[in-house]
Amino acid sequence: MSMIDDRVAMRWLRRSFLAGRMPGDQGGQVRLQTLVILRWLAIAGQLVAVLVVHFAMGFPLPLGLCLAVIAASAWLNVFLTLRYRSSTRLPDWQAAIYLAIDLAQLAVLLFLTGGLKNPFALLFMAPVTISATTLSLTSTALLLVQAFSYVTLLAWFHMPLPWRPGETLDLPSLYVTGHWIALLLGLGFLAAYAWRVSQESRRMSAALSATQLVLARAQRLSALDGLAAAAAHELGTPLGTISLVSKELMRGNMSEAEMKEDLALLNSQAERCKDILSRLSKRPDGTDVIYSRLPLHALLDEVVAPHRDMDVSFRIEVLADDEEAGEPEIWRRPEMLYGLGNFIENAADFAREEVHVAAHYGKTHVAITITDDGPGFAPDVLEKLGEPYVTTRPRRKKASSDPEGGHEGMGLGFFIGKTLLERTGATVEIGNRTDGKAGARLAMHWPRRAIEADPAFPTPAE
Repeated sequence: MSMIDDRVAMRWLRRSFLAGRMPGDQGGQVRLQTLVILRWLAIAGQLVAVLVVHFAMGFPLPLGLCLAVIAASAWLNVFLTLRYRSSTRLPDWQAAIYLAIDLAQLAVLLFLTGGLKNPFALLFMAPVTISATTLSLTSTALLLVQAFSYVTLLAWFHMPLPWRPGETLDLPSLYVTGHWIALLLGLGFLAAYAWRVSQESRRMSAALSATQLVLARAQRLSALDGLAAAAAHELGTPLGTISLVSKELMRGNMSEAEMKEDLALLNSQAERCKDILSRLSKRPDGTDVIYSRLPLHALLDEVVAPHRDMDVSFRIEVLADDEEAGEPEIWRRPEMLYGLGNFIENAADFAREEVHVAAHYGKTHVAITITDDGPGFAPDVLEKLGEPYVTTRPRRKKASSDPEGGHEGMGLGFFIGKTLLERTGATVEIGNRTDGKAGARLAMHWPRRAIEADPAFPTPAE
């Protein structure tokens, strides 16, 4: 793995997050068809409510005006259906305008049917909640202010509530005031709650996108490492022959027959190089048994190697808990390499002098523990570690391979490492050392069968 390339990816992701752009974000988040369907449902409900109240219950109301308001919303839906494709995704401002129109239509309908005395005033929460879950904070705040304004005006300015002919229903002003306050609080709470939940979902989605990005990068780099080693090994012989023959040709004093023979040899060796490069340029497959698996100690050496340029020492131990259990061979999976690499890099960032990587194995289990002699995790963040965008990293230590120096942490390292290792079947424990010394301790436990390379199969089972 390339440590510098991964840092570049993390910096790009951090800039995107701080700018409010998540990986995979699109310009619009709400499909037009979704708003159209929701508006048709609202129109159907309003129409049924008006007709039932007027004809079935016999309560007189301004039927013509109510139907005109409902028809205006229906015509808007017809216009949008004819004007745009159903798969169109609306930009934030346009979706906010359509939701504002829905709020205004509902306010007019409630004005005609009793204002806040009408129990259907609760429907003001629908457009605001939709905005809180899908649109920006600015759009949601503007729609919330609009809803507050309508609720306040309808509390005191409205047409009479439809009631039995010859009777007038006068609700106490205290009740109307209580209903007004309840709606304001409900709108504010529901909008805040929905926005908070949607933000957590978006952050989790962004972090998972980052995990997939880094995993794909690790897979490509692992493949390139193997190709480079294979190329160096297989090209050595033909290139050596070409070098030797070319020197003989440069000396001269050769007969025409000898020169033709040497030129033919050069041509054959060049063709051999071409065949080797053509074969190596193909995607590595599972038949490369040597590349796809490695002993446990070699796995740890490979993971630690990119971080040895940091100003701390690394101590690796591989111990058998059962003398009869042989050292397992582990699948060379990008999840293992990058997950462990993230944890080891974090330990090296905070360690004062040493990072200790200890592996224990038996007949049924494999465990890896990473400890450092740094300050350890603060109690207030220990419970949250492993969630995206939770970090205690102020700045990285400057390493010789990182000429730009350190960078502030995003809190994605633990999330990515934990997610990738759990994908391989690991149980990850994050905490502080329990031997009386300061420092952090990360423990990973696997069932041996989950990560051990089975000689009968050339590739790991997914």
